[in-house]
Amino acid sequence: MSRSIQKREKVIEMALKVSALISILTTIGIILVLTVQTVSFFKEVSIFDFFTDTEWTPLFAQKHFGILPLITGTLLVAVVAIAFALPVGLSIAIYLNEYASTNARKIIKPALELLAAVPTVVYGFFALTIVTPALQTFIPGMASFNALSAGLVMGIMIIPFISSLSEDALHAVPHSLREAAYGMGSTKFQTAFKVIVPAASSGILVSIILAISRAIGETMIVAIAAGQQPRLTLSPLVPIETITAYIVQVSLGDVPHGSLEYNTIFAAGITLFAFTFLLNYISFRLKKKYQEKYE
Repeated sequence: MSRSIQKREKVIEMALKVSALISILTTIGIILVLTVQTVSFFKEVSIFDFFTDTEWTPLFAQKHFGILPLITGTLLVAVVAIAFALPVGLSIAIYLNEYASTNARKIIKPALELLAAVPTVVYGFFALTIVTPALQTFIPGMASFNALSAGLVMGIMIIPFISSLSEDALHAVPHSLREAAYGMGSTKFQTAFKVIVPAASSGILVSIILAISRAIGETMIVAIAAGQQPRLTLSPLVPIETITAYIVQVSLGDVPHGSLEYNTIFAAGITLFAFTFLLNYISFRLKKKYQEKYE
């Protein structure tokens, strides 16, 4: 190998190391900022009250700092989104992998990926101006801002995550399993749902967990369509507020920087970070188990 090639290899290797180091340092910086500001917040607010109080009114005269209403609002929208996106996305993945022709795959898969390219603010206005009025014709008592329409539109947004990753998991199942199922007289439907899907279950679970993580971290859809009223409720028909929507509300408002009220966004942010980190760790472990299964 010539010296010029060796030099280029070293330059490329160094560039890759710098890129990796930048991503690591960025993550560490985010964690440090959240931690320092959160510690400052908990010097004035009891951590016990933070996780047990059922009211979140840090911007009101009667202040309460219970994160539970924001957590339930976040999870409520995510549950609605997954309840809609999971059957649709998984059905699309099974169709593409087991039934669709090559030409159909070339059309459907890029079309699905376009859903992920639509700006989330567009999804938010679609939920507010189209989905909510349509739902109100069937559910007259539903509020103009609600978790149901925000969750349904968020479900549309995360369909590509589930369908694409699930389709990859289904495609990775050894062809010998299909042949064995067909050899025993199974139909294509029986082979797909009783053999292929169970064999790819860990990969499908990874796609679901990543989609949940994406839904929990979504901001604009819930900020526009779900409202900004933190309340401890399981009803998707009323206005709620998520952690991300609250962070946007305070960050763009008139709350003085450095105040206790402003520091609530860091406490909320580190709570959200903990949720997403846990979900990503679970998906990583499942993915590793899934890869080892077929190696």
